[in-house]
Amino acid sequence: MAHDTDALSVTFAALADPTRRAILARLASGEASVTELAKPFDMSLAAVSKHLQVLERAKLVERGREAQWRPARLNARPLRAADEWVESYRGFWEESFGRLDELLHEIKNKKEKDRDRNR
Repeated sequence: MAHDTDALSVTFAALADPTRRAILARLASGEASVTELAKPFDMSLAAVSKHLQVLERAKLVERGREAQWRPARLNARPLRAADEWVESYRGFWEESFGRLDELLHEIKNKKEKDRDRNR
């Protein structure tokens, strides 16, 4: 279990950065080189490479070796574990939102009754 938790922690740490999330979003449409991934960002190729290294450690990105070109490609498997972890809390949130909805409905009804009484 500790290994799963560690992998999940690494996944969430990698996803915590908006640049890395943007890189993953780009890779969802197909593999790309560091140069291609760097185009939309105002940062050096070295900085993008460091982001890729974090994503590789989290196993969210795999790098190929094709001569001088090392394309990066998305590996979505670790995202499945993160999704399952988040999903395990769905019931809690749905119940909380349901109670909030009931409370708001009660408040609305009370205001309408008070307004009708004051007419």
